[in-house]
Amino acid sequence: MGRIASFIMAVALGASPAVAQDTAERGYLGVGRLFVNDLIGDGEDRWRTGSYVASFIWGPEWQHELPQGFGDLLELRVSGEIIQPSNLTTVSPTDRPYAGALTFGAHTHFQRGSNEFRAGADLVVIGPQTHLDDFQSSIHDALGMVSPSAAVLGNQIGNSFRPQVSLEYGRLVEFGAGRVRPFVEMQAGAESYARVGFDLTFGSVGLGDMMVRDSVTGHRYRALRHSDPGTSFVIGADMAKVFDSVYLPESRGYTLTDTRDRVRAGVHWQGEKHSVFYGVTWLGKEFVGQSDSQVVGAINLNIEF
Repeated sequence: MGRIASFIMAVALGASPAVAQDTAERGYLGVGRLFVNDLIGDGEDRWRTGSYVASFIWGPEWQHELPQGFGDLLELRVSGEIIQPSNLTTVSPTDRPYAGALTFGAHTHFQRGSNEFRAGADLVVIGPQTHLDDFQSSIHDALGMVSPSAAVLGNQIGNSFRPQVSLEYGRLVEFGAGRVRPFVEMQAGAESYARVGFDLTFGSVGLGDMMVRDSVTGHRYRALRHSDPGTSFVIGADMAKVFDSVYLPESRGYTLTDTRDRVRAGVHWQGEKHSVFYGVTWLGKEFVGQSDSQVVGAINLNIEF
């Protein structure tokens, strides 16, 4: 029981438990997290309003780079996201419907030379059955904010279970004090799309770390942290062709935009024991008739003992 309690405490506080000592053995290596909310972005409360993701990593001892074997390094990912219309009181036929989604997935990360790959499968649980609408209402009530009305929640995307598969390929290229990583990504599931983009980093933080991409913002957060103290600045952008989305169903009259664009920037700071990441992402319009783009903020705080 003591070892279990220590493990739970380490995960809750963001600490990285000791890695597996034998490279032939698979063990728990660490966890990465990212919290996203538009209130720490443009200050609004709309559309891609909030999400949280945690990535638990298993594998042999981390060697400061991805292994070459498919399946050697595993990421178990758990995330929750709330998507909402811009008006939480009144249903508008020109705005998107409310939606809550919980995602549970397993992904493997590996490389061949400078070529990096991620492949995974998820189960996306959607609708009132997630109780994310109850969670948001409780938080909004506690903070004195407007909660979703019965009409808005009655119009939300209904209960369903959606299997999902995805693949990402990236290539890391270093130059001077920086490095750029162009990538392509494909997904079929709750949202099906093909995406192309890049991530540009200046600084030492992130070198030797395992980086995982957030699905909402596109930011790459640190799942395994082994960088020396310092600061890194990141810039990125991508463009996706979305073929279908359970959150914007054609049966309800929604038409997806020709492309879905994202532009992001952020800073990683690593101290002797603690680290912080903050970033912002501009999200382009996702459906025809969306009144504006939005800016969401992303934050991660790690405290290690």
